[in-house]
Amino acid sequence: MEAIKAIGLTKSYGKSRGIIDVDLSVEKGDFFGFIGPNGAGKSTTIRTLLGLISPTSGTAEIFGRDITGHRTEILSGVGYLPSEAAFYNGMRVGDILKLSADLHKKDCSDEAKKLCDRLQLDTKRKIEQLSLGNRKKVGIVCAMQHKPDLYIMDEPTSGLDPLIQREFYNLLKERSNEGATVFLSSHVLSEVQRYCRHAAVIREGRLLVCDSVEKLGSAEAKRVVLRGVNEIRLPGIKNLQQLDNGISFLYSGKADVLLKTLASMPVTDVTISEPDLEEIFMHFYEKEDN
Repeated sequence: MEAIKAIGLTKSYGKSRGIIDVDLSVEKGDFFGFIGPNGAGKSTTIRTLLGLISPTSGTAEIFGRDITGHRTEILSGVGYLPSEAAFYNGMRVGDILKLSADLHKKDCSDEAKKLCDRLQLDTKRKIEQLSLGNRKKVGIVCAMQHKPDLYIMDEPTSGLDPLIQREFYNLLKERSNEGATVFLSSHVLSEVQRYCRHAAVIREGRLLVCDSVEKLGSAEAKRVVLRGVNEIRLPGIKNLQQLDNGISFLYSGKADVLLKTLASMPVTDVTISEPDLEEIFMHFYEKEDN
């Protein structure tokens, strides 16, 4: 069963760009990454999927429920963390967590305590006394304490220190192992590569590609590092960088052509490897520009 399904989902803001013809499918139980730079359309897609803003055209469903007619039911079964969560000033963290639980009509006190302990969140402090990172923790606990079937996290780790980031992903992995679906947007590609099983790349409101992280990471382009030379003339080269006593570049041409070219050059060492997801991401974007 699909946890998230969108067909031709479009949100137009008039002259301002939103999202255009987004086709998206996320299977139940998947750990899914939604990749794109700031302003690419990640938050607009998420808010439209949750029924927080109305689509201009297209359709979408969450666990088989149409987003335009079942917003209340959808939101009750989702743990949503917006990129910038807002809270009432004057309230203590514990009161905010209880208010969030009451909105879901659940007693989440035991689970909230476990989450606060693991994320090192003081429930006695007032919200206006908290740093950005601690405010983010409050949003995470609100999204996770009722143990929903679907977690939708929009740029979830911004403001968190590295140790808390690791603990946050440990929590998500545990929930995923229990059968929950995780959908998170990020422009931190190392996070997506480390934790997600599938991912989609969005740019300027349009999806460029959607596949397993493994397949995205094994795209046609290879990272080539040469020592002993400082230039190479060959079709299919991108992102050429100068190194100490060498060069590095992405190569998407034919392997035999590369090897024949290298055989005629004073190369002292060569390394050919799979590029990381960040390089793949840039490779997809550059293909769109050409």
